[in-house]
Amino acid sequence: MIRVLLVDDQPLIRRGFRALLDLEDDIEVVAEAADGREGLELAREHLPDVVLIDIRMPVVDGIAATRSIAADPALDAVHVVVLTNYGLDEYVLEALRAGAAGSLVKDVVPEDFLHAVRVAARGDALLAPSITRRLINRYVTQPLPVVPGRGPEELTGREREAVVLVARGLSNDQIAARMVISPLTAKTHINRAMTKLRARDRAQLVVFAYESGLVSPQGS
Repeated sequence: MIRVLLVDDQPLIRRGFRALLDLEDDIEVVAEAADGREGLELAREHLPDVVLIDIRMPVVDGIAATRSIAADPALDAVHVVVLTNYGLDEYVLEALRAGAAGSLVKDVVPEDFLHAVRVAARGDALLAPSITRRLINRYVTQPLPVVPGRGPEELTGREREAVVLVARGLSNDQIAARMVISPLTAKTHINRAMTKLRARDRAQLVVFAYESGLVSPQGS
């Protein structure tokens, strides 16, 4: 059972998402919150698998709440997906840096929304193709600085190769096939890279790959 916490200051949005989730046999909404501070408290109380959280909210916004969740060792297994009306913007980029597993636009179709919840619960990166394209374009026109202390030189050659393939959207099985290794070994390379780079999940690996220059929009 995938346990979900909904955090949005608009009751109608929460009600709509809950109505969709309640129809699924493998998903349970454990709580709802109207702001980030309440959401953080409920995350600590219920330990959900997935937190769906709006970026722009009163009291504590979604980015600050995401950062607090990512920094709490007791919430290591909680995957945050930020909700936005605008696709990719600076808020989404900041949320990914703060520890969000991915982003969804609020007008997502129901099938994609439910799929996203299941993907996030598995711990995989969740970036819609439209957001990924905008992310790439953003790094063409406005490259962002590399986070100090996190450079590709910290990785082995195989770990760098695995990070590049993660950034290109490949699954563990696809990475294993491309690198001619077992899926378990591929997962080990990815996990070691995440540890060295202090990345909470695959979404942060994607951001790192572009920021550090490991991946460029031309694929070089």
